[in-house]
Amino acid sequence: MTPRVLFALGFRPFFLAAGLAAVALMAVWIAILQGGVAAPAYFDRAGGSAGWHSHEMLFGYLTAVVAGFLLTAVRNWTGLPTPTGGALAALVGLWFVGRVTPFVVGDAAAGAVAALDLAFLPALTIAVAIPLLRSGQRRNLVFLLVLAALALANLLIHLEALGLATGSAWIGTRLAVDGIVLLIAIIAGRVVPFFTRGALPGAQPRSWPILDGLALASIVALAALRPATPELIPVPLFCGVAALAALCHAVRLAAWYDARIWSQPLLWVLFVGYAWLVVGFALTALSTRLPLAPLLGLHAFTAGGMGTVTLGMMARIALGHTGRPFVPPRAVVVAFALVPLAAVVRVLVPLFAPHGYARLLVLAGTLWLVAFLLFVVAYAPILLRPRADGRPG
Repeated sequence: MTPRVLFALGFRPFFLAAGLAAVALMAVWIAILQGGVAAPAYFDRAGGSAGWHSHEMLFGYLTAVVAGFLLTAVRNWTGLPTPTGGALAALVGLWFVGRVTPFVVGDAAAGAVAALDLAFLPALTIAVAIPLLRSGQRRNLVFLLVLAALALANLLIHLEALGLATGSAWIGTRLAVDGIVLLIAIIAGRVVPFFTRGALPGAQPRSWPILDGLALASIVALAALRPATPELIPVPLFCGVAALAALCHAVRLAAWYDARIWSQPLLWVLFVGYAWLVVGFALTALSTRLPLAPLLGLHAFTAGGMGTVTLGMMARIALGHTGRPFVPPRAVVVAFALVPLAAVVRVLVPLFAPHGYARLLVLAGTLWLVAFLLFVVAYAPILLRPRADGRPG
């Protein structure tokens, strides 16, 4: 392995960084839950240890996956270059600095912690905006809007951490979740039917533009309604939008489905992950009518949907862009099962067995950690070595 190989294309360093972050961040979170370590004091005003955990899973792990995907996909879509070599290394370094500064910088330099972390998403946006705008691909400009929403969400969290706002961190967290759910829904609508047709001869996944538009609009509507108070937005309206989202995405997933996906791990992992988004919308609707903790729906989206879909996408993209067959290592197929199992333990088991909740958190975190450790061990050699077919990238 040489730095030239690692920084040859965006997916290589960012998918490796995402896998390592998924392991390290969860290990720290488990240690925090067990009282072994303390979260950075910087997040004391923005949710404390839970605030650090949610921020880092969103803006540490998930933004690394988003960066690796977009830097690679935009290059393919436009035929124009995205950062490689030193420029890509600098972008990865900026992401990394945002992860470590809260632990090593004191209160006197809290502004520097915020500035360094806030700089990453605008830098990433510029990196993908240049080729998108030059190519004139209006269809893909939506990704710039999603990145802008994520940058705003991060700003809202840091404003409360700095003591400059009250209540903005939770709004920022939910905006980030909604933004990434929207991103997954857009990408899944493009790639899941395509992957299904390619892997299963004769498969005919169906898509309806009206349904797709309604499914995406429901996510945007929920994001717009969340910050409003019950006095401004009636609870039945919010419940109805969430229920509509669950229905639209469930029908969408069913229209793509082919029973033969279960013979293709790189397919079923995406279907399972998308199904967790449906669960998230359903729990969001039910939480307005039943005594359910809103965090259950939140973790259906994050631990279930985002964790499973991103793991599956990283596994597939890394194989395809290194010239290897679409056959994941057996250890990673196990990881595909462990992440949704972790979500079951985190989200569904507490519905029926609320006692021992703290132990369930540790168990779910451990399953997640093992899954991504398997990914790192299996995929680090793939990400660190030249393409198997000798082509650049």
